[in-house]
Amino acid sequence: MKLLITTEGNKFYYKDADFHTKFGMIKKEVIENAKLGDILTTNTGKQMHLIESSFLDEYQKIKRGPQIIPRKDLGIIIAETGITPNWKILDVGCGSGAITLFFANLLSKGKIYSFDVREDHLAIAKANAEQLRLRNIIFKHHDVYESIPLKKLNMILFDLPEPWKPIKNAAKALLPGGFLVSYSPTIPQVSDFIEAIVKDNEFVVLKTVEIIEREWELAGRTIRPLSQQIGHSGFITICRRI
Repeated sequence: MKLLITTEGNKFYYKDADFHTKFGMIKKEVIENAKLGDILTTNTGKQMHLIESSFLDEYQKIKRGPQIIPRKDLGIIIAETGITPNWKILDVGCGSGAITLFFANLLSKGKIYSFDVREDHLAIAKANAEQLRLRNIIFKHHDVYESIPLKKLNMILFDLPEPWKPIKNAAKALLPGGFLVSYSPTIPQVSDFIEAIVKDNEFVVLKTVEIIEREWELAGRTIRPLSQQIGHSGFITICRRI
């Protein structure tokens, strides 16, 4: 997919028609005849660079239903578990599919299973996977509180209101050394989850973290944190099967 981007970072997707934005218009034939890397000029004189969109560009345009886990939190999960391309992962409570889609892109030789108890959420996630042309995802309408019908998984991620309930099911599905990650918005959920993990004796708790992202504005002599920050989003607890 072709992308037009300004020097200020404004991104626009080309959709096989005359290109119209607040910065002006570029004719379809001009874009079609241009090469990647060319600088194109709108009828108002605004210059834009023609580039190929990346996975992340397209990921940012997925349809949203339920609230998604932000990328700042996905980053720490990837860093702390060391996801490799051949892993088998289960994403529980897939919602709009954000985690599933992001991890699927990393699993060039692996597979990700995505479970949810709501058909409407699964429909959104499936449509997003189709939009991103991801083929290594298996979606399933299933309640993991009852069972997890999978074996030899490298990682399971819970985004559930009561993540302590399916711990024993997760233990049966994970390889020894596999990771169980729980994502919760509140500390009482984290506390109940860890208490259940400790009692179960099949996992060790590695850490619970909260990631706060603080972006800065740098424009000339204006150097300061942005007034609107991404604050608390959720707590991430990382455990390992023993």
